[in-house]
Parts: sequence; C-alpha cells; structure tokens
Amino acid sequence: MTADRLTPPPTAGPAGARGSSRTRGGLHPLVSTPGVPGRPGLHRWTVGLCVAYLVALLLIAFWPSPVDQDAHGYLVTLLDLLQRHGAPGWVRYDLIEFSANILMFVPVGLFLVILAGGRRWWLGPLAGFGASCAIELGQLVFLPARFATVSDIIANSSGAIIGTALALLLHHRTGNPGPTR
Repeated sequence: MTADRLTPPPTAGPAGARGSSRTRGGLHPLVSTPGVPGRPGLHRWTVGLCVAYLVALLLIAFWPSPVDQDAHGYLVTLLDLLQRHGAPGWVRYDLIEFSANILMFVPVGLFLVILAGGRRWWLGPLAGFGASCAIELGQLVFLPARFATVSDIIANSSGAIIGTALALLLHHRTGNPGPTR
C-alpha cells in the first residue's frame, strides 16, 4: 500500500499539489476527489454523456420513418460494389443493420456499470433488454412505418451485454470497482 492511499485527500489547494499525476488517493485521475476543486469527475461526465446518448437513442428509436430510409439505396449499391470486388456474400444489408443495433446499445451497458458500479453489472443487460422491448412495442403500436422485430431485441440486448462486459473489463484493468452504493 502506498502512502497516497493512507493519507486522506487535501481539503484545500490546487489539484495536483500532492501525489503523482496518475493517481490521487488510489483513485483513477478522472474520479473526483472530495475537497479538491477543479476536477469534474468521471461520474459527472458519464451522467452528461448518458443524457445525450438517451436523447439520441429516443430520436432514433421513435423517428416516424426508418432512420436509414434515405440512405438505404446507397447502402445497397455500396454492398453490391463491395461484393463485386471480393466481399463475402454474407455481408448484406441485414448484417449491417443487425450490427448497427448491437453498436447502438453498447453504451447502455457501459453507462450503467460506470454509474451503478461493478457489483450491479446485471443492470446493464436487464436495462438493454427492457429498453429494447419497450422500443419495439412502441414502434409496433405507434409507428406504422417502422418494423418491430425480435432480431432487434436480440441485437440490442447483445449490445448491452457487450457494453457491460467492456465496462467490467475497464473497471478490472483500472482497479476501480466503481460506486458501492
């Protein structure tokens, strides 16, 4: 155990006045240190990014028409061109859409593990599945131009699981277990 971990953080003075630039009190540099002004902390940044992400997700999920409607023709043309130049036949529009749905939900798992802590890792997959079911139900009931599918629920839930795993790996590698609430 280092002396930094035994000594409480300073209550006054500039950030960085004590300890190494890498850690302070055994905490990762992005994690706020109580009593040290000028360090917004990982939690505050994560909340802000999470809100921005949720707004974007809601816009994408509940846009009246498919969000890729205008680009669909271009994507199919690009895929045809790629396949004529050696891309495998299984690289099709359905695969790209499925992969995009996975990527769209990776932040769900990441944000929930960062905000709730590693001990509540199960919230990431659960929230991803619940949000995906709510989105697909909303599209089915309220948006006739959209398509509610089980494959979207599978892709979105998979993305949340991947995000959760990435966050847990990040917490493990940095030695930061996150909040213990």
